[in-house]
Parts: sequence; structure tokens; C-alpha cells
Amino acid sequence: MSFKSLIFRNLLKNIKNYYLYVFALIFSVSLYFAFVTLQFDPAMDAAEGSIKGAAAMKAASVMLIAIVMVFLVYANTLFIKRRGKEIGLFQLVGISKGKTFWILSVENMILYFGSMIIGIFLGFVSSKLVMMILMKIIGIEEVAKLRFSIEALVQTVIVFAAIYIVIMALNALFIKRQQILSLFHTTSTSEERRRKVSALEVIMGILGLGLIIFGYYLSTKLFDGDFTMMEQMFMVMLVILASVIIGTYFFYKGSIRFIFNLIRKKDNGYLSVNKVLSLSSIMFRMRSNSVLLTVITAVSALALGLLSLTYISYYSAEKGAGETVVNDFSIPNVEHAKQFTDLLDAKKIGYSRTEIELMSVNTDLANVLTVEEEELTKTPMTVVSDRFVKDIDVPENESVFVNSNSAMQAFFTFKPGPITMSGKTKMFELNFIKYEDKRLLPLRLTGGGFPVAIVDDAVYQQLAADIDPEVFNEFSVYVGIDIDKRSELKEANQIFNELDLGQYAGYESQLDVFTAQKMNMGFMMFIVGFLGLTFLITSGCILYFKQMDEGEEEKGSYTILRKLGFTKTDLLNGIKAKQLFNFGIPLIVGLCHSYFAVKSGWFFFGTELWTPMIIVMVFYTLLYSIFGILSVMYYKKLIKEAL
Repeated sequence: MSFKSLIFRNLLKNIKNYYLYVFALIFSVSLYFAFVTLQFDPAMDAAEGSIKGAAAMKAASVMLIAIVMVFLVYANTLFIKRRGKEIGLFQLVGISKGKTFWILSVENMILYFGSMIIGIFLGFVSSKLVMMILMKIIGIEEVAKLRFSIEALVQTVIVFAAIYIVIMALNALFIKRQQILSLFHTTSTSEERRRKVSALEVIMGILGLGLIIFGYYLSTKLFDGDFTMMEQMFMVMLVILASVIIGTYFFYKGSIRFIFNLIRKKDNGYLSVNKVLSLSSIMFRMRSNSVLLTVITAVSALALGLLSLTYISYYSAEKGAGETVVNDFSIPNVEHAKQFTDLLDAKKIGYSRTEIELMSVNTDLANVLTVEEEELTKTPMTVVSDRFVKDIDVPENESVFVNSNSAMQAFFTFKPGPITMSGKTKMFELNFIKYEDKRLLPLRLTGGGFPVAIVDDAVYQQLAADIDPEVFNEFSVYVGIDIDKRSELKEANQIFNELDLGQYAGYESQLDVFTAQKMNMGFMMFIVGFLGLTFLITSGCILYFKQMDEGEEEKGSYTILRKLGFTKTDLLNGIKAKQLFNFGIPLIVGLCHSYFAVKSGWFFFGTELWTPMIIVMVFYTLLYSIFGILSVMYYKKLIKEAL
């Protein structure tokens, strides 16, 4: 048989056996090409100017390269080990290691670059769809066109050619290091099969569960008011991260074997075929795959967490804009407000006007904070008279706080108690009675969400008469304008922008804030989703490839079980339970990690938690389940071939 014929036959065999690898390679190339094409699309200019889209896309493309490279290198490592016997046979019949490497390189080159060409074509075809999705998300009113980018083509070819060189170098190193005898045992020695659960594994298993639970507990306390100093919070975050990651590693290393061993002991050794094929297999293989599963779980949790947080921000953009800018237009200047309303009158646009006087006063909050904070014993605080606030009438010696956002409340929790407001020469003792969830002023005028104190008008007038000029007070009046008809809001917003009022500090349009937040968070959500989808596909493929390896090793066991009288259905039910554990355990652990991560600080990103987070998790779970189904189908074929 000639080398050409040998390469051709091996190529057909590999395509048949590793069709999912070919699919993943095509998918990776098409995804990367479509992603890089966005960088060179003129339609992206609208995004680049306002949110540094080019920098974000380049950073994401680097991360995409890293994910794809790790996946392809790992997949190639699995496949080269599976072909150990084939490589050993080549050497037994007299083919040198150099020739063997040349055969594998040519075969891999055809497979690799053939997949790359198909991937580039599919990436080009889908690039318009990707652009349309991005424009829809961020709200850019441009027409997406199908463009073939030479720059994207060159960049894609260079990147994947470099990955191919790395893969070939690793293959050459593998062939050079292996002896003929060892090549026939590469698959059989790849998994640990220690039957007895040691005391160390029991300790490690209990410790792993304890560390994960401890990390979850700390995450619930992170923004609960127990930690207020930045140094404390940073250290706690590091402890949470280390606790969860180490706990996850110990969980895969010992907890699963320990728990499953308890189940086996409960049955006194009388296991059904389902448990033999599921629990026993998981016990003897999870430990050796602990590092891989820890990485997959950690990155899955990271992808889920980031995607959930960005979707929370995107989902909450409109409501968040309403909290950031209370009225349709915020103009903290009477003259500029009149200039704007005169133009509204000229255009016959109906509106309502809200005017509030405000000032900054040094306030001692030491007695009303639930935690000690020395810097807030004398801090400038925005004060407003109760005559400007509907539904709130404050007695002369009392005060009510309003206007704080959820993120600020996570750091500073107030309790009823005495506070002191200081003017230039006088001090006013007041009693803080409660906090009301009411939006009064734009957050930009109040220190980004720090509470506003509502006091009796008589007290306010005395404070105003004794104002301390050293206390910074940029704004003395706030004018809020609301448009009566929503259909006229865009026209009013155009007038606001034509006056160029947005150039001044504190001047804001609620519509502009909403549009900017939607664009920023939509763009981030698109990038994170793109990377998350790539990782989902690659990690799912890796787990699937591992199941292919395990299936080939266990094929002899299926033959024995079939000869003992077990039906295909009996074996398949056990395999289904096994895949439920193989894919379900990393998925559930990743979902739990991401849930507690998102739950601890979601309020910094938006106003809605459950709907965005559940949507992301359900979507991720459905996609992940596809690889479990494919694994069951592969095992079904093995069981059919067992007899």
C-alpha cells in the first residue's frame, strides 16, 4: 500500500470517527472569521466612537483565539493518544518516526485546512446575520451589508496556521518520546481505576463541599454591610474565589467518589446494571478528570455570570435610566431651562416643569450608620426642603432620607438616630427617622446615589442663611422637565441636543442615557455572549470526546453484559444515567457558582435579577444538553456493535 493510499484511508476513517471535531473546527473558524469581520466593517464606526468598540472587539478576538487554541490542542492530544496503536503498528512494520509524523501531518493538514476553508465560507455567509444581530441589540440604525474582508481573511489564516504549527509540534514531541510498547497502552493507562476510596479522599470530599458552602456564604455577606473597607472587600473576594475553586477541585477529586461510595454501601454491593454503568464509572473516572472539570466548571460559571450581569444591565436599561435621570430632562440651571422650554413652546410641545432648590451641608452620620465609617462623620450631604417634595411632610426636628440607589444601600445601611448638620456658625440637631424609596433628583447631582436629606422648610431656610462657602455646592437649583406626549419625546430630545446642553455637568437627557446604556451594555452582552457560546461549544465537545474515549475502553464490558442476557435497553438506560451525571454535575455546579456570584452584586448592574438570569441559565442548559444527547447516541452505536 502506498503512502498516498494510506493517508487517504486514514483521512476517511478520521472524518467518520471525529466528525464532531471537524464540526467544532469549522464552527470555530466561522465564528472567528465572522467576529473579526465586524472589526473591519464600516457600519461599526458608529459604535467605535462612543464605546471604544474597536478596542473591545480586539480584546474579545484575543480571548477567542485563546479559547479555540486550548480546545484544538486538547482535542488533538486526545486523538493522538487514541491513535497510539496505529502509530505503534506503523513503526512495527518499519516506518520510521519521521515518516509516521509526515503521514499524520499531511492527513491532519488536509483535515485541518479543509475545515478552515469551509469555516471561512460559512463565516462570510453568516457575517451579515451577526452584524444584524449586533445592530439590533445596540440600536444602531444602519443597513447591514454582506462584505468580504481581506483583512479578516488574512488574520484568520495567520491565527489558525499558527495553531496548526503548535499542534504539529506537540504531535512531533509525542511521537518522539513514545516507545513502541507504550504506544499500545496510551488509552488503557489514561484513566485512573483505583477501586478503594481512601481516608484522604473522604477528608478531601468533605473539605471540598465545606469550602464551596463557605464561599457561597461569604458571597451573601459581601455587600451586606459587614465589609465596608475596600481592602476588606478585596480580601474577601480573593477568599471567595480561592475557596470556591479549591472546593470545586476537591469536589471532583474526592466528594463525588465519597458520595457515590455511600450509595454503593447502602445497596450492600447489589447494584443494578444502571448503577454499574453510571455510578461505578463516574466514581473511577471523575477523580482523574478533576483538573479538566474544575477548569470547565470555573470558566462556565464565569461565562454565565458575566452574561447574566450584562443581560441584567441591558434588560434594566430603561428602568435604570429612569432612576439615574428622574425627569425626561435634567437642567440644573434656571436660565438654560428657560431657553429649552421657550423652544418647546415654539414647537408647541407640551411639558411639565419641576423646580427644586438644593444645597450641600456638612452632616455627621456616625450615629445612624449600622457600621463605623470615620469619613462620614463630617460629609457634605445634599439637603432639600420638604415643600418641594410631594407626600412627605417632615417635622421641624426630624429628617427623612430619599434618592439612594440599591448599590449605595449595599455599602451604607442607615438606622434611626440623631444626626448633626453644620452651617458656617450654627449646628442643627435632627433626628433621622426613616429612609423612603423615592427618586427626587438625578444621581449625578447627589454623589452618584448618596442619600438626599429632606428637612422641614424652616430648618432649610436657617441652613441656607448660614451656608458654609467651603462646602462644595456646584448646583443650587434643579429643573426637571417632562414631556406630556411620549410621541413628542424624540423631537424634544433633538432640541436638547441642538442646544448642546449635554456638554455641561449635570445636564442630562433620560432618552440619551437610556440609549447610551443600551448601546454599551448591548455591545458587552454581544461580546460576552459570543465568547460564552464559543466556550460552550468547545467545552461540550471536550466532554463529548472524553466520552468517546471511555466508550471505546468500556466496549468489552458491553459485550460481556450482552452475553449475560442484558438487553440494549438495559445498557442504554445505564448510559443515560451516566451521561446525566457526566454532563449534569459540571453544569449544576457551574450554575450554582454563577448564581451566587450574580446574586451577591447584581444591583450594581441593574434593577431586575430573576428574569434575565433565568433566561441565560435556561438557554445555556439547553445548549449544553445537546452534547449529552450526542454522547448517548454515540454509546447507542457502541452497544449495538457490542455483539
